[in-house]
Amino acid sequence: MTIRPGGGNSGITAPTPARFDHHECDETGGAHVQARGILYLATDIPTALAEVFQERRIVNRIRMRPWLVTFELANDLSLLDLTGTFCVRAGGSMKLVSGPPVFAQNWSRGFYECYQDIHGLYCPSSLTNRPVITLYERALSVIPFPDTPVFHRELSSALLIEPLRDACQEIGYDFF
Repeated sequence: MTIRPGGGNSGITAPTPARFDHHECDETGGAHVQARGILYLATDIPTALAEVFQERRIVNRIRMRPWLVTFELANDLSLLDLTGTFCVRAGGSMKLVSGPPVFAQNWSRGFYECYQDIHGLYCPSSLTNRPVITLYERALSVIPFPDTPVFHRELSSALLIEPLRDACQEIGYDFF
């Protein structure tokens, strides 16, 4: 499940401030266009809303025309599971999911290089402690997305008012 803003993302440079962004910096430490890509997915609606709208903690159903999209993966993916003791065994800690994003970005770059057969990461959300999935661009090689989603609707749809109200109440966010 993901919530995405309307429009395309062409020309976006990276790295971004996102927690597991594995993009590399240019020689000056800045962002630049590159082949790496990252996609964040939540496994439930409240977590998706919490993650996307965390800065203001207000679900704005209109600004940037956000959509709620749910789907079942079309193919199996290999994900590095960060929910158990792996982080400690690897020399880290759960700061990967709760500490400063720059910490997690460095680890994500390392995971990407060391585990070249993984398509992404499976870990708890730093906001809801529920599962989230981070996919690296290499996941596209196994065609993980179905031809059609299970559900695909703009958040501004009247059909979503009640489910959004319930989800926002659960996570303590306002919405309009």
